Amino acid sequence: MRRRDHLDALAVFMALVGDALGIYAGFALAIWVRFDSGWVPLHGSGELPPRGPYLLGALVATAVLMVIFRALGLYVRPQYGRFEDKIPRLVRAIALGIVATITLPFIIRTDFSFSRATVAISFFTLLLTVGLERYLLFRYELHLYRHRRSFSRLLILGTDAVAARLAQALRREPRFGARVAGFLRIGEGAPDPAIPADQILGRVEDLESFIRREEVDQVALTQSDLLGPRIVDLMGLCERNWVGFQMVPDLFRVLTSRVDVQTIGGIPLLGMSRWPLDRFRNRVIKRIEDIVGAAIGLALSAPIIAAAAILIKRTSPGPVFFRQERCGEDGRTFQLIKLRTMRVDAEKESGPVWTVENDPRRTRVGAFLRKYNLDELPQFWNVLKGEMSLVGPRPERPHFVEIFREDVRRYLWRHAAKPGMTGWAQVNGLRGNTDIRERIAYDLEYLENWSLAFDFKILVRTFFTRRNAY
Repeated sequence: MRRRDHLDALAVFMALVGDALGIYAGFALAIWVRFDSGWVPLHGSGELPPRGPYLLGALVATAVLMVIFRALGLYVRPQYGRFEDKIPRLVRAIALGIVATITLPFIIRTDFSFSRATVAISFFTLLLTVGLERYLLFRYELHLYRHRRSFSRLLILGTDAVAARLAQALRREPRFGARVAGFLRIGEGAPDPAIPADQILGRVEDLESFIRREEVDQVALTQSDLLGPRIVDLMGLCERNWVGFQMVPDLFRVLTSRVDVQTIGGIPLLGMSRWPLDRFRNRVIKRIEDIVGAAIGLALSAPIIAAAAILIKRTSPGPVFFRQERCGEDGRTFQLIKLRTMRVDAEKESGPVWTVENDPRRTRVGAFLRKYNLDELPQFWNVLKGEMSLVGPRPERPHFVEIFREDVRRYLWRHAAKPGMTGWAQVNGLRGNTDIRERIAYDLEYLENWSLAFDFKILVRTFFTRRNAY
């Protein structure tokens, strides 16, 4: 397990100070907009209220918001991941803080309260000031962690694809504070090609001598080829040598992270629990989200679709829209609609194939549309019709479904919900000609952990993701 260090404490302190300044500045800006900017008309006699009570109330509201921020885990450090992943929780915290600001005067029975217009304005000013402060703080924290002097040495037990992914993740995430010391092989399988041969230092049987010979602070087991007693032995070995031990669950071998235990007549039965979208209430909520989002999306994207249609017609013979059969919820097929980005006879010779980088079948306009995901905009109509959702596993063609259902474990589980215009796998760069098993892992993670906040996070990241968009 990663140990907290002085950088974590410093990051928490900076977040506390930064949030205090950012929140108070947000309330102060809302007060100025309401009473001094002239942007909002004053009612009644037009006399301005004294600023003292408002500024004092802003101090109290700042303290309330910081308590809410702490309750929602916004001061947990280090903060892994990307900044846009933090936005949904930040928006929720500010919204809860605004509600608390409104109700607090009634709880403590005071005569002062912010005007309704000031409260409404403060939601947007807080998003501006706190969002900017948090972004600058996020970038500065990342700078500090990248230039830290001390790292723990982590030895990876395993040389499979999961081990390679872990090493890559550690290189991208300096806030974890670990550097890969090397790999030890388990079993007789060939190492993953992404692992350099000179970093494979031996076999797992050499672990004890390696720990004594080298300075190793942590050990991470990535392969599940070892039996339970052997894993316990490794944990004991690490404990005796004051070395941290961690395991990475292989998402392709673990059945599911959601387990339900029932007892019948004293006999425990272990099975899969229901996914969030199995519940009727959550399906209704998601459908409302889809209808509202698709209606707004169609209205905003109509000019873009019209402009793209003109360019497609002028530069390439054939229809503007491209319809293709895809598999949706419970395996039911539907006609997916996209802006055409390839020649009309793109698959005449090859048959059904995935797109690849610099695909020669693309038109000049189509390459641009694909790069910025603009060819997907007509799918808002599929969402309105109820064939798709804004967020979910991407729909696949029946030809590939028939192949993957036999070759890829748990592939059909992704059809338990409506497919999406965007998805958790896609915003992580897993689209097109990428590892199907890795994509399934991300799809199932989404289905197991669905929430409106998760959907919002994916929608936000969709605007920033370009990897493998071809």
